[in-house]
Amino acid sequence: MSGLLKGSVAVVGVAESDLGQVAPHTSPIDLMAQATMRALDDCGLELSDVDAVLSATSQSRYSAMALCEYLRIKPKYFDGTMIGGASFMSHLAHAQAAIQQGVCEVALIAYGSTQRSVSRAAATPREYNFFESPYRPLLPVSAYALAASRHMYEFGTTREHLAKVAVAARKWALLNPAAWEKEPLTMEQVLNSRMVSHPLTVRDCCLVTDGGGAIIVTSAARAKTLKKKPVYVLGVGESLGHTTISNMPDLTTTAAVESGAQAYRMAGLKPSEVDMLSLYDAFTITPILFLEDLGFCPKGEGGRFVADGAIAPGGKLAVNTSGGGLSYCHPGMYGLLVMIEAIRQVRGECGQRQVKDCEIALAHGNGGVLSAQCTVLFGSEATL
Repeated sequence: MSGLLKGSVAVVGVAESDLGQVAPHTSPIDLMAQATMRALDDCGLELSDVDAVLSATSQSRYSAMALCEYLRIKPKYFDGTMIGGASFMSHLAHAQAAIQQGVCEVALIAYGSTQRSVSRAAATPREYNFFESPYRPLLPVSAYALAASRHMYEFGTTREHLAKVAVAARKWALLNPAAWEKEPLTMEQVLNSRMVSHPLTVRDCCLVTDGGGAIIVTSAARAKTLKKKPVYVLGVGESLGHTTISNMPDLTTTAAVESGAQAYRMAGLKPSEVDMLSLYDAFTITPILFLEDLGFCPKGEGGRFVADGAIAPGGKLAVNTSGGGLSYCHPGMYGLLVMIEAIRQVRGECGQRQVKDCEIALAHGNGGVLSAQCTVLFGSEATL
């Protein structure tokens, strides 16, 4: 984004809410508040220090207002931008702009969802689309299945390539105590599981869980006074491609091409300098598309790139070290948790799954049906 300065702000606190399946009387705003207090404790700040609130969820039209009411705070700045799972990377860019301009000093970005408890259909109501709804697509999976089918047709990508993404995610999840999935997953299990929307089986699809998270962002100067190692925002990029899948210009190329280029330009970095990737993996096709569009392999080579275990533990590129939306958790709009893993990797807090000498991490968010794309590059103090 034009006007944002590399390293002007840092993330100083991160936390998840309870994950998995929460009590039946817990609301999305409850989960946001729970994660907020944990994130504040993580960095040593108080609720009274927060002067900006940014939030989105499909279960509350006015989530930023609702969270402020719940927490009994009246911020100087607030934002309810809603572009699906990429919303929170966009919120981070907006918080950075506000902090740079002196509008606020400590920004809270929060998310919560009870989609598993209340059913995904209730949590994410669908609008009638005159050009798609008559064909009764199973959205969003049918939209991603279209992209996967086209990628297979154009570039020779196979169901085995897609399955490799799911298997790699599970291997990472087994190293993450917070992950929903606790059992190993084989290629055969992915390929032979129930077909949902060809070529995607149930194991090619993300989890359906409750959960949420929060991050606390402040100026680089204030970040140095707090108790945890600051993780600086080096680069941010945002791009919108379309809303409905029938209007996607090219089913094999996403707007991540533009968002990634913006983030790299702001950070003064190139893909080869990134130590780990945290990619939105609602379906197995999405990491393949984003590896290509963000410059980690040529267009059309994503399937072959992952085929030899390159993104699994011990591979040449650490991708979705939490286990991702496929095996860690996926409470609807997953982008905030994508960032939390990247931030923890730069902090060096990931235990068995920690990437050695992780100084630069890329977090990429995806909203809608490959519609909104937002990229953030995080770095340690050594990268400034």
